[in-house]
Amino acid sequence: MGARVDEFAQAVVEVVLRHAPDFDARLVEMRPSRKGNYLALTCTIRAVSQSQLDALYRELTAHPLVKVVL
Repeated sequence: MGARVDEFAQAVVEVVLRHAPDFDARLVEMRPSRKGNYLALTCTIRAVSQSQLDALYRELTAHPLVKVVL
């Protein structure tokens, strides 16, 4: 989840693709918050290792546009 700004979704997709090159960006689910200030994204990948997931999590949580990663 992050601020609802134009570049947020693209930034998240770029990070996910670095860690899961077979990720299909067309399948990203987007949901705005009730007040419209935030955007939640769901990116479903097929993980091949715990280290892959850990690296993806670390990069997403370090990104300045990302507020929460679940």
